[in-house]
Amino acid sequence: MPTHIGTLAEKSLHAQLKIMYSQPGDLLEHALDGYIIDIARPLHAPGGPDFLCIEIQTRGLAKIKPKLQTMLAVRPVHVVLPIAAETTIVRLDEHGAPTSRRKSPKHGNVLHAFAELVSLPTLLAHPHFVLEVLLTCEEQIWRNDGQGSWRRRRWSIADRRLLAVHRSTRLTCAGDCAALLPVDLPTVFSCRDLAAACPIPHSVAQKMAYCLRQMGMITVVGKRGNAVLYNRTPAG
Repeated sequence: MPTHIGTLAEKSLHAQLKIMYSQPGDLLEHALDGYIIDIARPLHAPGGPDFLCIEIQTRGLAKIKPKLQTMLAVRPVHVVLPIAAETTIVRLDEHGAPTSRRKSPKHGNVLHAFAELVSLPTLLAHPHFVLEVLLTCEEQIWRNDGQGSWRRRRWSIADRRLLAVHRSTRLTCAGDCAALLPVDLPTVFSCRDLAAACPIPHSVAQKMAYCLRQMGMITVVGKRGNAVLYNRTPAG
């Protein structure tokens, strides 16, 4: 039996992006090798792979790591990862009526993709893998059902809706990731230096440094107190 999360649990954002990326002739929610593929695009090159697999992953790349590895063994894979550059939060009452609408102070950028890549940093070395990072404007629908995160005071995110796409960045190899390092970064730098130069949270800078180190794009050259110091490798 195929292993998948059914479309009944699908958020609007996922469904909207699936429609946006699909083309005539594509197969949606198609079963391949025990998995359900968001978009399976038939390829007609003689002797080549049968499908291009397109996965819309709104969160948790780690969850689909086995799926990606299975597909990449025989087929090219294109993963679309949306990151909210702008978020509008809409709160609903118990009857589903909106009670408030506000802009979130959080603004994501392409570097936040490293928070997801940290679980599979070497996958970009595969010649048939593409990660496309979409910077989006989205709407989050919150319900006061007592089942959400304590950070949201138990409000649940009932849905996410795509309002606009600001920019797309394709990462096809380790060099594409290294190109995201700021040009004014010191020759020898720490994660704190990286966070300040980007700017991104220190936790994201740590994940970015880990990924680039695993990809061979930066090298550990020493320590400053408790801080690990890096510099770019000749290839990075």
